[in-house]
Amino acid sequence: MARGRLRIYLGAAPGVGKTVAMLDEGHRRAERGTDVVVGLCETHNRAHTAALLEGLELIPRRRVEHKGAVLEEMDLDAVLARRPAVALVDELAHTNVPGSRNEKRWQDIHELLDAGIEVISTVNIQHLESLNDAVTAITGVLQRETVPDEVVRAADQIDLVDMSPEALRRRMAHGNVYKPEKVDAALANYFRVGNLSALRELALLWLADKVDAGLEGYRAAHGITQNWPIRERVVVVLSGGPEGETLLRRGARIASRMAGGVLLAVLVSRTDGLVNAPLSQVAELRRLAGELGGEFHTVTGDDAAEAVLAFARGVSATQILVGASRLRAWQRGFSPSMAEKIIAGSGDIDVHVVTHPLAGKGFGRSPRSGLPGRRVWGGLAAAIGLPPALTAILLADPLTSDLPLDIPIFLLATVVVALIGGVLPAIVAAVLSSLLLNWFFVPPVGTFTIADPVNSLALVVFVLVGVLVALIVHLNARRTEQAEAAQREAAALAELSHSLLGTTDQLPLLLSSAIDMFGVKAAAIVRRPAIGPPQVVAAEGPFDPLATADHEDADGTHELVLQPPGLAAGKRRLFDAFAAHAGAILQRQQLQQSALAAGELARDNAARTALLSAVSHDLRTPLAGIKAAIGSLRSREVAWSAEDEEELKEAIEESTDRLEALVGNLLDMSRLQAGALIAHPCAVDLGEIIPATLATLPDPSRASWEIDPDARTAEADAGLLDRVIGNIAENALRYQPPDRPISVHASRVADRVEIRVADTGVGVPAGEQDRIFQPFQRHGDAPSGDGLGLGLAVARGLTEAMGGRLGAAPTPGGGLTLVITLPVTPGQEIPSEDGATR
Repeated sequence: MARGRLRIYLGAAPGVGKTVAMLDEGHRRAERGTDVVVGLCETHNRAHTAALLEGLELIPRRRVEHKGAVLEEMDLDAVLARRPAVALVDELAHTNVPGSRNEKRWQDIHELLDAGIEVISTVNIQHLESLNDAVTAITGVLQRETVPDEVVRAADQIDLVDMSPEALRRRMAHGNVYKPEKVDAALANYFRVGNLSALRELALLWLADKVDAGLEGYRAAHGITQNWPIRERVVVVLSGGPEGETLLRRGARIASRMAGGVLLAVLVSRTDGLVNAPLSQVAELRRLAGELGGEFHTVTGDDAAEAVLAFARGVSATQILVGASRLRAWQRGFSPSMAEKIIAGSGDIDVHVVTHPLAGKGFGRSPRSGLPGRRVWGGLAAAIGLPPALTAILLADPLTSDLPLDIPIFLLATVVVALIGGVLPAIVAAVLSSLLLNWFFVPPVGTFTIADPVNSLALVVFVLVGVLVALIVHLNARRTEQAEAAQREAAALAELSHSLLGTTDQLPLLLSSAIDMFGVKAAAIVRRPAIGPPQVVAAEGPFDPLATADHEDADGTHELVLQPPGLAAGKRRLFDAFAAHAGAILQRQQLQQSALAAGELARDNAARTALLSAVSHDLRTPLAGIKAAIGSLRSREVAWSAEDEEELKEAIEESTDRLEALVGNLLDMSRLQAGALIAHPCAVDLGEIIPATLATLPDPSRASWEIDPDARTAEADAGLLDRVIGNIAENALRYQPPDRPISVHASRVADRVEIRVADTGVGVPAGEQDRIFQPFQRHGDAPSGDGLGLGLAVARGLTEAMGGRLGAAPTPGGGLTLVITLPVTPGQEIPSEDGATR
């Protein structure tokens, strides 16, 4: 029996129309005569969705009792017994009721597919397992129902049901997605424009990757090897040299000229890992590639050109940028350059050869490692002494001396010398052995004349074999030494990285490790300004900044310095790696200092702004009230009754109390700005603070409040939060129509609590919402009230002093909502997607 096909409608968010698209497809199939049934469809009480079920056969649901409640699930056995051609099964990621045959609905669907039934299903992008963390970070909501990516990728057809965020929000505002009482909360939380835009991008990118994978599979299945220029991909070939920056910038300019152009930097490393570019240069190229918006890749291969071409074909590159050869003119005649090899094998990929200042100037002479000096001298001694000794032994018994036997014996001596001392002693041994063979064993004996041409050829071959064996032994010795050095470097860097990760004081530890590793007396990080003496940033040991030392660049401004100088050439690469680590530490410290300074400056600016706003805006109101009341009492033009006088005295007392509170607030703000007063956030009960604050309003009946169970507590300073809420509520009452109350709602959103104070007044245009928090700012004239309170500028400053945020958003249906965001008290549960408390 052939396995059924799976078709999935993928959406970016609830309400985009996945279920409607599934039902429409079911009707189209049924109209063509296909046997279609609805295995399960969740209408969510949406009239339009429910209407589409008419005309389709519905399989009755299975009723399951769980914890005293009766729940409904798809009747898998009934669908299998019915054996339709197509089954419509909604919500692929759904978790079945405990006790069901399968834990997940996608497992039920697999049983239907195994039975040869074609299935059409739906899923939202936030339910994919690989995107769970990303969705939680974007929306603040943890998705508990997920489906493995491979289940969705294995579908035979995936259709994206797309809708712009604005259109989806309009659909929700019209009541086509959620019930009216849930619309405002949904629009203000999960269905914000930013959230929907990010989810939409995730869906498009995920589907684009699926399309790319399908395209590659199609090309592989049909044996298509030529490049398909679907998107311009520019590959920049890097050798690790200084010319890499020129190539990267040129490649970035080419990629930026094309819509959707992609910059790919590729560095080729040897497969043995022994000869590679300096780590500091590689780190700089990786950083530059990231700044230019490109990707950095490293491939391995002994043939650099073939490795680059294989990479370019693998990513469907359309262009390759390679630097002009650094080989000198006479060297190009012996071996083609890498650029020439890439051009020869590029096929339909365009190749750009970019000139640079180092082109044609050679690669310079790198320090070459070899055998230790004592082994070379020992080899020379053996080369001088061993051939004469063998000659004496062979001449001692002439009967055993025979030229065909003598030559291998002397060749063996040459190999032994090569094993001891390398190339130079082996060449000496080979030449000396050939001379001894010619004089003592090749007829005519006693002269360097050779009678038989065959013997001449034998001696020449002997010398060549000896030299070749010596070269092989020498090369093997160098490789062994490089491998051992690479192993030591890897172990040292691994130990260094492990140590640095375990401490916050990283520079002293790195310098101490450098002293131990390189056997020096002192190490330091030095900053060398353009003018003036060097500046020591950090040092370990008796460091003298004016003495000679070994230097290695760390980040372009700082150097890693070792004293005394004289670092061995074999340790330069490890020294370079230590300098790269030092540069990374310095960069991290600079970023931390910048972030700390920016945070302190922002807090100072917030406090200063709040202070000025309070002085200029809030103090005038109670002072004006006091002055007016006293002036009225002192006036001789009006005869006040006892009740009027009592009312004026009460106004004076009330304004004085407000002035006293304001002065106290200003003193607190001054201390906060100077660092003498620190907010004390702790777990506060919003169920106590919000009602108590609203009760102090001039007309408490004009304010309603609601606190979700999982948003009962938050991290805040109780006194400051009371002032913030009171001031914002007073501000909302000024613009709220008299016949409707303002609403104060506290809800939990991921790791924060939001207190939303909403009015349904005239609102504020989107471009001016941030301006209302500036001093002296009011959106129009207040229709009522005297402007008492700290002002929105002060409220924002106090909120930020507590570690929170204060922002503005439009109220659905008209008006303005001020949102206080506070850190959540640890230990609370996370709400589900629809906002219900679990």
